[in-house]
Amino acid sequence: MSDLKLNTFRFPENTCIPQAQPKAAEGVTTASSGIDVMTDLAVVRAATITPDTPLDKAEQTMIQQGVRSLFVMSEYPCVDGLVTAADLLGDKPVRLMTQRKVQRNTLCVTDVMTRLSDLDALDYNELKDATVADVISTFKRVGHTHLLVVQAATVKGPARIRGVISITQVERQLGRSVL
Repeated sequence: MSDLKLNTFRFPENTCIPQAQPKAAEGVTTASSGIDVMTDLAVVRAATITPDTPLDKAEQTMIQQGVRSLFVMSEYPCVDGLVTAADLLGDKPVRLMTQRKVQRNTLCVTDVMTRLSDLDALDYNELKDATVADVISTFKRVGHTHLLVVQAATVKGPARIRGVISITQVERQLGRSVL
């Protein structure tokens, strides 16, 4: 056993945890690799929420985590779907409140989320060979604000959601609107 003793210290006030950030926008053009606009979940922890979470709490979670979408998970690590800021703040809640004759505070994430089976996905290996222009074209074709990126199963493990691309992030990195 070593005699090395590690020194300890006390935290100063206002010590913070750095938030994971998507890749820097430097040098991203429509000719860049599609991977350059993907939030890589092998590097950045996925923001998650449970399906029974009230809408206001989901909105607060997005604000606290600095994201505009959350993976909905009833049982880790399986994904039920995705909920976006547009789902929480758009016409879905209003429509449901009218249909069900209920107050907003009775609605939860599962009421407004997009189920995994209804989301469009891209193959990770294909994305590596695609350009940002190809990604934009795909967004225009599918009409969604988010695309999931799936890495195929290997001998080491099953297929998994490797990343997510949001049209907002693409526009932020390009510095202009694309749709």
